[in-house]
Amino acid sequence: MTTSPRSTHLTTRDRNAGPPAPAAAAAVEVAIPQYSHQRILATWAAAALPMAALAWLVAPWLAGLLEGPTAWPRAILVSLTAGMIWQFVVVVVAVRAEQGTLRWSVIKEALWLRAPRSPRTGRRGGRLWWLLVPLILAVAAKEELPKIPAPVHRDQGLFLQSVAGQDFFAGNWLWFAVIVTMMIFNTVLGEEILFRGLLLPRMRGAFGRWDWLVNGVLFGLYHLHLPWSIPANTLDTFFISYPASRYRSALIGICVHSVQTVVFTALLLALVLR
Repeated sequence: MTTSPRSTHLTTRDRNAGPPAPAAAAAVEVAIPQYSHQRILATWAAAALPMAALAWLVAPWLAGLLEGPTAWPRAILVSLTAGMIWQFVVVVVAVRAEQGTLRWSVIKEALWLRAPRSPRTGRRGGRLWWLLVPLILAVAAKEELPKIPAPVHRDQGLFLQSVAGQDFFAGNWLWFAVIVTMMIFNTVLGEEILFRGLLLPRMRGAFGRWDWLVNGVLFGLYHLHLPWSIPANTLDTFFISYPASRYRSALIGICVHSVQTVVFTALLLALVLR
């Protein structure tokens, strides 16, 4: 199936900033091409398959080269961090090839890194940001639902609760930095920017008004590196993919997803400061 000829033309201009400076007088117009089914699947595979290989092949191999009771946690953290950085690279390469530039004024439109827009009035930001409150509460409620248990040796939460985990992170700023880096690429520069910034705006041509649903399912299935989490992550379709599609803003997903990062970072910092 060939790429759909349809594309979305977006214009950025700050209406509240008064008369623009001469250099910024012309509004930035960004054409967002629509991906074919094959290209959507290929982009999904570029994120999912390396993560699966890193989690199930590279991490066990790396753990065998390390020593001590924390060999496995260190190996899986390094592996997954590398995978999330790779997703950022995929996005950068795709946008550069598509737009011919990496100027911020172009990137923020090409990846929907802008305030939510009302589908009725066209206005951006303002009271629409209050959408985050019920979405964050919904995601928090989702965390209370029964989950498929992860294998004990792959459950990072259990490791952090263990004596070995708490001793490992006490005063360990280096590994604190590694985890924070992984989480930033997870919720801001990796998963969210790829699925809700790159893919979602380019799926309307292939899936019409159901683009958000397919995007959410792909996001759930992407978690081949954590297959027990696929059902829970697929539920994010309704809390992240749908509002991101409706309000044309990847920042919604980034903000909602990043709440977990903030909470986890605070808990981890408490361990490091012990």
